[in-house]
Amino acid sequence: VIGSAIDSSIDKPVESARQVPPKKVGLARLWAATLYSADGLRACFRSEEAFRIESILALVLAPVAFLLGESPLEIAVLLFALVLVLLVELLNSAIEAVVDRVGLEYHALSKVAKDIGSAAVLISLLFFVVVWALLLL
Repeated sequence: VIGSAIDSSIDKPVESARQVPPKKVGLARLWAATLYSADGLRACFRSEEAFRIESILALVLAPVAFLLGESPLEIAVLLFALVLVLLVELLNSAIEAVVDRVGLEYHALSKVAKDIGSAAVLISLLFFVVVWALLLL
């Protein structure tokens, strides 16, 4: 009896306090995705000091890449190193938000997840430094 009750509940959608709006299609979906992405950038900028610092650094150094890069390829590599840091920081912040959503109490696996995300940011920053040093020094 218990097994049949569990099995029958699998086919039924989970009811929530709020109805999920229907999925958008075509250009409406693309526009909605763009707005969600902008929300994510704003949320990360507001809540993560590291992302704010790296964003400001990117805004300052992007024009420098165009001035100091000697070829289109060099400019692209310099910009890629900048963007990579921002991308990895966004992913690290997402990992941290999910871990914190699961629970704020200490757990060894939560620490591991956050440490791995932090290590990814460190590697992207080291890559940035090496690329800029190699191309500009």
